[in-house]
Amino acid sequence: MVNAAIARNVVGVIGNIISFGMFFSPAPTFYGIVKKKAVEEFKPDPYIATVLNCAFWVFYGMPFVHPHSILVLTINSVGLAFEFVYLTIFYIYAPNKGRKKVLLFLLIEVIFFAAVVLVTLLALHETRQRSLVVGILSDVFNVMMYVAPLTIMAKVIKTKSVKYMPFWLSLANFLNGVCWTTYALIHPFDLYVLISNGIGAIAGFAQLVLYACYCSSKSEDDDDDHDLKPTGVQLSNLNGRVAV
Repeated sequence: MVNAAIARNVVGVIGNIISFGMFFSPAPTFYGIVKKKAVEEFKPDPYIATVLNCAFWVFYGMPFVHPHSILVLTINSVGLAFEFVYLTIFYIYAPNKGRKKVLLFLLIEVIFFAAVVLVTLLALHETRQRSLVVGILSDVFNVMMYVAPLTIMAKVIKTKSVKYMPFWLSLANFLNGVCWTTYALIHPFDLYVLISNGIGAIAGFAQLVLYACYCSSKSEDDDDDHDLKPTGVQLSNLNGRVAV
């Protein structure tokens, strides 16, 4: 019989691989942005949400917050680096309004994250207490990362076109959510990883259903210009975005 710890680690490693794929998946889209030197209708919302999500899961995975969470720590550190690269590219090619939005939200995130870290380290002295507070916050922002593409889904329904909702991002979100939900259910049970990733699996499934409904449709806005049409998935993980 397979030891629970081994099974959990195996699932966690698979989750890391899927999460890495999710973080890397927007690369073709951003390559298109660099090539065309314009962001067009692409939104930075999912990437902004994922930055804070990864930051909290990195903090959650620290041994002085939630011991034995190295798999959560590693993949979210990688994800954080990816998201900063994507937002940098977006900032370079976005109009002034888009640039201001990115800077404003990142500033808010930095201030908020720093405040939480200080309060957690100075006011809470047990890992159980720290895990509770940081775990809840991580769940909140992990769910935000998973549902951020809903703004894109609304556009898909309105335009009847999946031009701005990358298929691979939706698939990665779904697989990522399923994998980390499984990880959370294996002993030792991790409620914080379970909640957000269970929701993430559902959200990813909803995106896939929507894609299936409109992938063959062509809106009036879909002209002959396919240079920037997303070809890769969007950000997860976990693990917890990484989603965790």
